[in-house]
Amino acid sequence: MELGLQGKRAIITGGSKGIGLATAMLLASEGAQVALVARNEGPLKEAAEQIVAKTGTEPFIIVADVSVEEDVRRAVAATVERFGGIDILVNNAGISAGRPFELVDTAAWTADLDLKLLGAVHFAQAALPYLRKDGGGAIVNVTAVGGKTPLGSSLPSSVSRAAGLALTKAMSKDLAPGGVRVNAVCIGLIHSDQIEKLWQSTAQNLSWEEFAADPRHDIPLGRIGEADEAANVIAFLVSDAASYVTGTAVNIDGGKAAVL
Repeated sequence: MELGLQGKRAIITGGSKGIGLATAMLLASEGAQVALVARNEGPLKEAAEQIVAKTGTEPFIIVADVSVEEDVRRAVAATVERFGGIDILVNNAGISAGRPFELVDTAAWTADLDLKLLGAVHFAQAALPYLRKDGGGAIVNVTAVGGKTPLGSSLPSSVSRAAGLALTKAMSKDLAPGGVRVNAVCIGLIHSDQIEKLWQSTAQNLSWEEFAADPRHDIPLGRIGEADEAANVIAFLVSDAASYVTGTAVNIDGGKAAVL
């Protein structure tokens, strides 16, 4: 299948590790120009080296805090200056924050919403004129299945993720007349630094393969997913191959979630 990503200009938040890095790697391998945004320069440089080694394409790296609106505007302006425009925005920045309701204070609510919800809002607002300029672009908001099926002690993260899903649906309707498509992916258990820490702290006696396939994860496909598998879906959603897809939220969870 031809994805039509050659020459496209993409900005990916949370791009130094995990799903963000895997997505950047795939888009670069398909011929896209990629800007990576993250808070720490060291991991960004390491990510860039990996992308160059695998694809021969050097990404543009931007040190910025997604939760700071001024940083967001600066990152978008720098990307436009470097590439001449933006065709693709992947709002991937985020961390897992799960506690019981009574233990989440105002500062925690604010920090989580600033990062996961308002970060995506501000990036989309800043990038929108450029996404529209050449006849339309694509936005993917990376959320979590917990936004659809929140568990106890999953706050504030599950609420921020649910808000991201509502944002995706509403944006898709508002931006469609300008040719901008907006979709979401809902991540389940995917191999990441956080999952690595869980493995090391709870199951050191198991190999990674044994831990990933542990029946206690209750994943119908029988294993934890890989970042590349999430990147494949994101790449499709931002590509020409998904030209008639907008306003949807795709679960990437091995079948674990109880909802579509």
